[in-house]
Amino acid sequence: MSTPDGLDARTDETGVWVDLPRGAQDRPVDLVFDEQRIGSFWLERDTVARGAERFWAWPAPLRPHLVGRTRLSLVDHATSAELFAEDVVLGAPDDPQQRITVADGQGNPLGLDKSMRLMRLFADRSAEHLDPLLDSIEDVLTALRSAGVHAFIAYGTLLGAVRQGGFIGHDSDADLGYVSAHDHPADVVRESFRLQRALVDMGYPVTRYSGLAFKIFVQESDGTRRGLDVFGGFLREGVLYLMGEVGHPFEREWIWPLGTASLEGRDLPVPARPERLLAAMYGESWRVPDPAYQFETPAGTRRRLNGWFRGTRVQREEVWDPYYSRAKGRSQERPSDFVRWVRRRERDATTAVDVGCGTGADVAFLAKHGVHAIGLDYSRRAFARKQRKLARRGLPATFRWANLTEVRSALVTGALLSREPGPRVVLARHVADATNADGRANLLRLARMALGGQGRLYLQVLSAPAPGGNPLGVHPIDVDALVAQVEASGGTVVARHDLAGERPGPTDPGATPYLCRLVVQWPQ
Repeated sequence: MSTPDGLDARTDETGVWVDLPRGAQDRPVDLVFDEQRIGSFWLERDTVARGAERFWAWPAPLRPHLVGRTRLSLVDHATSAELFAEDVVLGAPDDPQQRITVADGQGNPLGLDKSMRLMRLFADRSAEHLDPLLDSIEDVLTALRSAGVHAFIAYGTLLGAVRQGGFIGHDSDADLGYVSAHDHPADVVRESFRLQRALVDMGYPVTRYSGLAFKIFVQESDGTRRGLDVFGGFLREGVLYLMGEVGHPFEREWIWPLGTASLEGRDLPVPARPERLLAAMYGESWRVPDPAYQFETPAGTRRRLNGWFRGTRVQREEVWDPYYSRAKGRSQERPSDFVRWVRRRERDATTAVDVGCGTGADVAFLAKHGVHAIGLDYSRRAFARKQRKLARRGLPATFRWANLTEVRSALVTGALLSREPGPRVVLARHVADATNADGRANLLRLARMALGGQGRLYLQVLSAPAPGGNPLGVHPIDVDALVAQVEASGGTVVARHDLAGERPGPTDPGATPYLCRLVVQWPQ
């Protein structure tokens, strides 16, 4: 169906298809269901070519809501002109009159933010709902100032204040930033951790993103638990580096002394030349609204920021957190054959540590058998649901975040686990083959510390490509090289099992082994 503007489009269960005329100017459009804006995308930049058409796939967070009937339209974001509209039915609704609803459990409308997450957007929140957020911003700015840095509103929050004096309608969160007086990465990291400790002492829960960025949680007056991102920055050799996207030539006078700008009627601190920072963040076109803006950080800036501050977060936000947010990732509730095999061999173990526990299905299996089970994973999102469920049932299970590619995390976690009662066992199913050489070294270091000579480490890895495809993030490794790495750590491989499938036992004589299980011990 097309409109007088000439945009031909159609929708199906997979997404939106647009027949974009040759030479047509690319532009952002709003996706609207029954007059509710759901999200935005650029007709060419954010779509892929499929034959003569352009295709925009339904984002994963939106798909569970796509059951029912709606009037779907595409609206030019700049002019509000309706470019396309039709009544559609998606999914298989029980009631043919059921309308598609994109809302939270309380009925609050949700929309896609710039990261394609379904959130409560500012456009759908009243001034009454925004006041607690503004109170939180002022509260955290004061806390940061008392901790020793002069912070200011940043990114989309700064953009909205300068461009329109209020929150951007298609935004969903608030960002703060500060520029350190230090000019060396090591010094600004030390300062960032000092700030975190000071904020924790003030009673604020804090979670860290990287060596120079963290989130502060504030309990708002309406009961909402709000997280405010704090991005640290510093000037070095005439360049401003500000987490998480900026590496741009800059002058000190463009930051200090701080000025103010009005945000929803409140005067909040901003850099001395806020337009300079906005140009560094969004480019010279920052004054033109773009509801589907995507940061295009130069490769050199990304390499520096990763190397200095966040190199140990590799693949978490790109792979593991999104995976465990999807139904497929959350559905892994059955205990593995591996944990059953380990349990049969370790009947006397009173404490078990599952490294790379994922959703926690194996942790739950061990806890149900009376074992004090501890799950470790890089993604808190992976085990969050199981952690709540097992806590409600009072089972002997705990979960901790751990990062095998960060030496400090491995050492601290290993030290804590060494205090657990024995005899112990450590399990690592598809961990050594899902990390790098440093991660494997830290896995062995953590296991040796946790066991303290009182138990064994059980490993399962891919030794060849798996029939039907490898598990997400897993790749076959050289088992002989892994054995050599174990021996270099002071350990001994006391058993090795090469399998042609997940279940041990008789297999087709013609089947090629692709799984390997190792049992490792260290001397007391």
